[in-house]
Amino acid sequence: MSRPGRLEREIEFHRGIAHRAEMIWNWDSPSGRRRAARRSEIFAREGGLGPGQRALEVGCGTGIFLEAAATTGAHIVALDLSTDLIVQARARVAHAARVRLSLGNAEQMPFRAGSFDVAYGSSILHHLNIDSALTEILRVLRPGGRIVFAEPNILNPQVAVMFHLGLTKKYFGVSPDEMAFSRFRAARALRDAGFTEVTIKPFDFLHPATPAPALDAVARIGRALEAIPLLREIAGSMVITATKPR
Repeated sequence: MSRPGRLEREIEFHRGIAHRAEMIWNWDSPSGRRRAARRSEIFAREGGLGPGQRALEVGCGTGIFLEAAATTGAHIVALDLSTDLIVQARARVAHAARVRLSLGNAEQMPFRAGSFDVAYGSSILHHLNIDSALTEILRVLRPGGRIVFAEPNILNPQVAVMFHLGLTKKYFGVSPDEMAFSRFRAARALRDAGFTEVTIKPFDFLHPATPAPALDAVARIGRALEAIPLLREIAGSMVITATKPR
């Protein structure tokens, strides 16, 4: 029997964690909900999500960010490779009239060229072959279309440990093939794919384990740290924006 390929391993991995995915991804704690809300705000603001916009969510997972994006009035297609996760996302946005879910591979998407005004996603590009994925995302965007992605930052010490050590990968629920990257690697891939107006900003010092009583104080400190050169380079995540040339 041949060894399963990368996509098959991803499908199988997410089948195994689907029932507890939000706990593994740290979105179900008070701090996780605060962090998710901030990402949703970034997607809406930087992507210009609103009525009349055609948006693609790449890697919708259980639908946490899809649910928030649906409130903007944009027409959204949400793509994921995992049937198990799409089932949860579909239940989450069951009453959202402008949302459609699609099962598929982000490196070979079942959409026509120029189908979307914006593509966004949370912690998805590092699961993919970033060069192939960005080329495909560029294809399905209209000229002048935007991307907004939030990704883990490999320059953050905890993220580096999570992704590089076998024992910690299992503990933190990291799949066998995913690998975080730096903003420098991301910028190079975006430009090689053909994107312009590339901006990548490290952000998010709010740790998922922050207790609820300390959230406001730690969030304020984190925002201050994001403004400090060099120190901000080790923030836990980064927000990526870029444009398809007209």
